[in-house]
Amino acid sequence: MASMSVCIYHFLVWGWYIFISYSFSFQRGEQQLSQMFEYRGQWKYLTVLNLLLQVIFYGVVCLDHVLKGMRRNKDIKCITISRDLIFTTLVFPVSTFVFTSFWTLFLYDRELVYPKFLDGTLPQWLNHAVHTTVLPLSLVETILKPHQYPSKKKGLTLLGCAAIAYTCWILRIYYVTKKWVYPVFAQLSPESITAFFSVSYVLLACIYLLGEYINQLIWGDRVQKPMKRK
Repeated sequence: MASMSVCIYHFLVWGWYIFISYSFSFQRGEQQLSQMFEYRGQWKYLTVLNLLLQVIFYGVVCLDHVLKGMRRNKDIKCITISRDLIFTTLVFPVSTFVFTSFWTLFLYDRELVYPKFLDGTLPQWLNHAVHTTVLPLSLVETILKPHQYPSKKKGLTLLGCAAIAYTCWILRIYYVTKKWVYPVFAQLSPESITAFFSVSYVLLACIYLLGEYINQLIWGDRVQKPMKRK
C-alpha cells in the first residue's frame, strides 16, 4: 500500500512539472518579456532548465515504477542507477541552488533577478511554482525513497561539469548579444563576476554534501556508502 502511494505521488509530481513547464513556456504578454526571451528563448535561464531536469527525473522515476510492477518489484539496475545519479548529482543540488540564489537576490534587490514588470506578466503562483516549490518537493523525494550516492569524487565532478557547462552557456550568450542573462551581472565587474561564479560552485558542492548527509541520516544502513578507490 505504501509503495502504491509513493507511485501515485510520483506520477502526480511528474504531471505537475509537465503542467508547469507547459504553462511557463506559453506565457506571452508585454514586449519586455518577449525581449527577455529573444535569444535562445527561455533555455538560457537555470530555472527553466531545472524544470526540464525535473520532468526528465520524474519521468525516469515513473518508468522505474512501471517496470518494477511488470517485473514484480524486481529492480531494473540501469533505471535505478540512472534515477539515483540524476537525483543526487543534479536534481537536489540544482533545485536547492535555484531556491537559495533566487530568493536571496530577490530579497536583496529584486531588480537584479526578477524585475518588477514581470509581476504583470507572470502570475505569482507560477513564480512560486518554479522558484519555491522545487526545494520542498526535492526534500520530500529524499524522505520518501533512499538514493544511492556515487563516490564524492564522481558526484562532485559530474555536478562541476554541469555547472561549468551552464557558465559557458551564459558567457556564450553574452558574447553574442552583449547582454547578460541575469541583470545582476551587469552591476558587477569582471573580477566580481568571477568571484560570483566561484562562490556559486562552492555553494553547489556544499548543497551536494548536505543532500548526501540528509540521505544517510534518514536512511542509514538502507543506503550503501560509496566505495573508495584505493
